[in-house]
Amino acid sequence: MTDRNVLVDDEFEVLIVGSGPVGLTARALLERWGVRTLTVERHRELSPFPRSRLVNMRSMEIFRGLGLDRDITETAFGPEFGTLRFRDTADGADFAVARWVGVSSPVPESPALGVVTSQDRLEPHLLAAARAPVRFGTELVGLTEQVDGVVALLADRASGATTRVRARLLLAADGAHSTVRRLLDIGTTGPGALADMTTVVFDADLDRWCAGRPAGVYFLANGSLIPLYPEGGWAWIGPHPEAAGRTAWPELLGGLLGAEAPVEVARVQRWEMNAFVADRFGHGRVLLAGDAAHALPVTGGLGMNTGIADVHNLCWKLAGVLRGWAAPELLDSYGTERHPVARRTLRQAVANAELMFQVQARRRKQLRSGAGPTARVELPWSERYFAQLGLLLGVAYDSGAVLPDRSAEPEPPDPAVDYVPTARPGHRMPHLWLAPGRSTLDTFGAWFTLLTPDPGAWRSPTAPSAPLRVEPLPAQHTGACGIGPHGAVLVRPDGHVAARWAAGPAGPGVLHEALTAVTGT
Repeated sequence: MTDRNVLVDDEFEVLIVGSGPVGLTARALLERWGVRTLTVERHRELSPFPRSRLVNMRSMEIFRGLGLDRDITETAFGPEFGTLRFRDTADGADFAVARWVGVSSPVPESPALGVVTSQDRLEPHLLAAARAPVRFGTELVGLTEQVDGVVALLADRASGATTRVRARLLLAADGAHSTVRRLLDIGTTGPGALADMTTVVFDADLDRWCAGRPAGVYFLANGSLIPLYPEGGWAWIGPHPEAAGRTAWPELLGGLLGAEAPVEVARVQRWEMNAFVADRFGHGRVLLAGDAAHALPVTGGLGMNTGIADVHNLCWKLAGVLRGWAAPELLDSYGTERHPVARRTLRQAVANAELMFQVQARRRKQLRSGAGPTARVELPWSERYFAQLGLLLGVAYDSGAVLPDRSAEPEPPDPAVDYVPTARPGHRMPHLWLAPGRSTLDTFGAWFTLLTPDPGAWRSPTAPSAPLRVEPLPAQHTGACGIGPHGAVLVRPDGHVAARWAAGPAGPGVLHEALTAVTGT
């Protein structure tokens, strides 16, 4: 801890380190709460590389709440690209086909549809979603914790000039090699570096093999082929080839793709595929999110989406502490709630990779047995691709920010296997249509939401201790919510159920007491 009188050049409520999708989503969420933020990014601009491919339905639900879902969908691929095709070569026949759940077609459990889009198309939408300052080419090089905040030493990477910024809270979304995590000496647990990978962005005419059979990803014998944008462009992603230093990339790509087509290479990026979870998601007034908190293998598209869910969980808590309607101890619930999710998601991502290896092993065995190139391979998973529906929508939290439920409703099954909608406290509030085009999820925002078929019964003479809105719940949905005609469900700003009452309030202070308990005030 240091003297509060240290000289600084500027002050903000929250300093966000990293302007990837996770940092930019946090910036947009916090601006909705009126929180003053500064985002710093060591690179000179948003990433020019495609990186993440899938914005899943849960992330699109979050973006729907920010009013961004339509803009993101307009620049993304159509639903038909929610297909995954397995081929020996780019010009070969499909020997297996799978689909991302909630992308290729809607599912009744969500009002949103996931999309396939490149990260460099997503990030501009997120950047435009808020007006708070972003300093590109600025790197955090030092960090000092204080009793009531942090002081960050920032360096301009072009000039070398340094500035000091004080913030009451710091959110680190600075990637798998997080400077903030290193400065805090927070360790990681997991396999670590899994593979030395390379992404090659290129242009080639592959339409005669791909246009009639669209896919978000073509899994080949050597790496993966992905379409970049609806108007064109491709990327190859795979283990770094040993011959890369001896052979020109256009020639090398031709061999890797197995297709005879002229290739014009635009960019090459070498990177490391990591798999770990940070031992802690924060220290004092510093919180980790996204890859800084957990690095996940790319298989299944879980990494970026898990990070977006992190900040959706965290930002309302940051706002509550800053605005005084939540105790600082509420921030402890972030790690309590999200750390188990990260560990479970890492296990699933590793399992996804193993499933992919099984597909290739079955294919090799099939070809050795004399099968022709058009023979099909049975995929080793169900139609709900990689069992992600439960992993995305079935996340449940158990912390002091959730009140225990005394109902007799049985616990839903393992969310890694399937998803059963439930309004039990801790779970994501189920999607139910309140009116044409208006979901229960559309009632959530920068406030707590009380859903009840009897709003009059829940009027209180005491002002709520936190932002609150009461929404009428149609009687036909009471059964799905596990409540009676006078019951209610209290939903947190992140869409997870904070408390549930099967019957009407036992007294005039029930709701006030629940909000106080959840926020720790």
